[in-house]
Amino acid sequence: MARSRDRRDDNDISDEDSALFREQVGPVEEIRQSQRPPARELPSARPRMREADEAAVMSELFDDIPPDPDIETGDDLVHRQLGVQNAVIRKLRRGHYRCQAEIDLHGMVVDVARRCLTEFLYEALDRGYRCIRIVHGKGLRSGHRGPVLKIKVAGWLRQRDEVLAYTSARQTDGGTGALYVLLRKKPPQS
Repeated sequence: MARSRDRRDDNDISDEDSALFREQVGPVEEIRQSQRPPARELPSARPRMREADEAAVMSELFDDIPPDPDIETGDDLVHRQLGVQNAVIRKLRRGHYRCQAEIDLHGMVVDVARRCLTEFLYEALDRGYRCIRIVHGKGLRSGHRGPVLKIKVAGWLRQRDEVLAYTSARQTDGGTGALYVLLRKKPPQS
């Protein structure tokens, strides 16, 4: 098929237009590949700030709590943050809140129990649980040292902002060897 002389191809440029363009642009120098600056490395996709925050939380949770010499094997434990009403504590103590998960720490070494409790709390918060049960044992085999895990768990939980309150469980759920723990609602992620 022959092309009509009246129609111009989009790539055809008149000599006048080409001369005008060269006059406006001026002298042109070819860019060599070696003159191009090296490509920058992209930052890693690792969430470094989140990892640092989680590491800080872990180290705070691992801080040793001075033992409370007043806690004995059969003592009830009760703690609530400012603003938590007494009625909430009463309901928690009576088992009115359904426990959505539980962990049994008794018989564990302190460091292992600490790690297990931390992971358990992270998971409970991620799943949006409001009430959990932690079995720490009564410390009957601890001898003269008293209930080691009971004291440690109570101290670790007191340090956590996510823990609104805790109280010793009903006798059928472990009594003074277990805790009902009320957790703060997880804020919606934006």
